[in-house]
Amino acid sequence: MTETQDARTDTRTVVFLVAGEGIERVELTEPWGAVTEAGHTALLVSTSDGEVDLVDHLTPAGTQAVDRTSADVTAADVDVLVLPGGVANPDALRQDQHAVTLVREMVEAGKPVLAICHAPWVLIEAEVVRGRRVTSYPSLRTDLVNAGAEWVDEELVSSDGVFTSRNPDDLPAFCDALLGAIRGVD
Repeated sequence: MTETQDARTDTRTVVFLVAGEGIERVELTEPWGAVTEAGHTALLVSTSDGEVDLVDHLTPAGTQAVDRTSADVTAADVDVLVLPGGVANPDALRQDQHAVTLVREMVEAGKPVLAICHAPWVLIEAEVVRGRRVTSYPSLRTDLVNAGAEWVDEELVSSDGVFTSRNPDDLPAFCDALLGAIRGVD
């Protein structure tokens, strides 16, 4: 049993790691809903306190309150890590050393990490894609290949605990993989 598992209810802690703006709303809210509906704890961790700005593509789509900052979270606090996409969100997130370190520590610890759309940029920055089979939004293909990944155009790719999807159309498979990853945590 991990430190973040509640012995009474067998709940897991799933951290959604984001920057302060440009988070693709549906790539946060749909997986979040899947986690909480399954009875697990979802935490929003961001590079700064307060609220984060959500978007529907590039159109403002509301805010969500931050639970903790990336400086205050380590891999020991997390059972499963989710990296929602959007264009601006992962671009800013990959510039936060605390966030990048958390991603690297999660992968090194063998804990599930799920990234969708543009979020694999953070995986590149954490230097965890070399030798892995991944997918992403098509515009990241060259970046991922240059970082040593094998890029494929599939709705969901799993490679040693790192799960990737291309875009919001892939959310059903992404959410299924997320729930499977939660069930697979010891």
